[in-house]
Amino acid sequence: MPKYSLGVDFGTLSGRAVLVDISNGEEKAQAVYDYQKGVIEEKLPNDWALQDPQDYLETLKRTIPKVMHTSRIKPEDVIGIGIDFTSCTILPTKADGTPLCFLREWRANPHSWVKLWKHHAAQEEATLLNNLAAENNYAFIKRYGGKISSEWFFPKVMQILKEAPEVYEAADRILEAGDWIVLQLTGSEKRNSCAAGYKALWSKREGYPPREFFKLLDPRLERVVEEKMSRDLYPLGSKAGGLTPQAASWTGLLPGTPVAVANVDAHVAVPAASVTESGRMVIIMGTSNCHMVCSQEERIVPGICGCVEDGIIPGLFGYEAGQSSVGDLFQWFVDTCLPASYRDAALSEGLGLHESLIRKAGKLKPGKSGLLALDWWNGNRSILVDGNLTGLILGITLNTKPEEIYRTLLEATAFGTRKIIETMEEKGVPVKEIVAAGGLPGRNKLLMQIYSDVTGREIQVIKTDQSGALGSAIMGAVAAGESLGGYSNISAASKAMAGLREEAYKPDPGAREIYNTLYKEYSLLHDYFGTGCNQVMQRLKGLKSR
Repeated sequence: MPKYSLGVDFGTLSGRAVLVDISNGEEKAQAVYDYQKGVIEEKLPNDWALQDPQDYLETLKRTIPKVMHTSRIKPEDVIGIGIDFTSCTILPTKADGTPLCFLREWRANPHSWVKLWKHHAAQEEATLLNNLAAENNYAFIKRYGGKISSEWFFPKVMQILKEAPEVYEAADRILEAGDWIVLQLTGSEKRNSCAAGYKALWSKREGYPPREFFKLLDPRLERVVEEKMSRDLYPLGSKAGGLTPQAASWTGLLPGTPVAVANVDAHVAVPAASVTESGRMVIIMGTSNCHMVCSQEERIVPGICGCVEDGIIPGLFGYEAGQSSVGDLFQWFVDTCLPASYRDAALSEGLGLHESLIRKAGKLKPGKSGLLALDWWNGNRSILVDGNLTGLILGITLNTKPEEIYRTLLEATAFGTRKIIETMEEKGVPVKEIVAAGGLPGRNKLLMQIYSDVTGREIQVIKTDQSGALGSAIMGAVAAGESLGGYSNISAASKAMAGLREEAYKPDPGAREIYNTLYKEYSLLHDYFGTGCNQVMQRLKGLKSR
């Protein structure tokens, strides 16, 4: 009898479950739940982004029963479940895992809620951490390119402690949201090594930074790992436990069904893209971009989001970089800047707004618009690691058309990706090929061709639009193990369950030449506004905050 695995992917605005045949990765059913509260940011200070963990529970309760009903697969044939989550997304809880925001006495305090990955309000704390690590020559900061982001675990914890010490004191645990979901499913707190390595400064060889470093940050943080976290970390693909009777009743699955330790959404997409070796970069393209590549060696690369041993594929050093605004940048333009005439034209043609713009922008030649942009609408993650940087469009005139701006924004994100690739290669991390995953590759072929032209590399595309969920299903099959019909390791599961589409994007030599010229100009602007030559973006943002 065929065996199946479930992958549940928790994204920024929705959660989705996919049920796959573990023999070949064939998708049998999927279901999506749109979070009722979405991203909570209105009526909050600048750069805040919160969520309600009830939305995560509803994802489990609604999507898994739906895929089981749609597929007509028997619960006993589902051998494992895997979870992935946007990261770093954290929440304070009581000892039993109850989120503080579920409790009446804390519900009105925003610090008791989930801080989503794109919560950037802890930049001051991140800057303090970076400065103290550099001034005191702590070696761990080098694994993160010399800077860590305001998006990560400890800056967010520091913000809670600084602005709401009563919330910090009330929290028995502070958890990554993925680990919290695993706790809800299994009743066991099993923290995953991937999120700890990339987002919480942990390494396989050295563990967390020493207590004296946390004491430097704030004396109250000296024992933060022991008091609010755990030194027990679990490797990717390992079994966290089995479904509790309560979780089984939520999902319609059998009690005891193996659940894998959680993973980060971008990282779990790598084996789903059939990549288990070094030198092949996987770019997960959606709301943001995450760039994942493995290497045989540990290298110090400026501005990356981390180099973690076994962080993506066991036996290799996994490198992560990223861009904080990609799909949501394109959506911002459509929502904010598109004239009514363009909306009416798209409607009359029976096209979506993006589809209409892609058609118009696809008729333009590179460089024809005279425009150039910096893609920092949500700050810069790599390689500058500065959440206070903002967007820029240069060259606009009274003759500039919306499709020209749209194409320029697509190109800007491609230039940002090229900057990341070149920085990696300069430091000895080769990027020979690119595989694209996520929601954008299947929806925007113009974007993929631009990325190929700008980077000068062929780009292959993962076979599924649900790379995170498929990757999580792979982890579920590994957690089940061979005894239940699963797999003994991630590479074996990936070989059987992952795959690529036949289509590929190859660089056009003429476009490549023009983009080389534009990239030189992009690099000048990148360094001028991003490396301290002119901090007008930070000054304007500071003025806005005041």
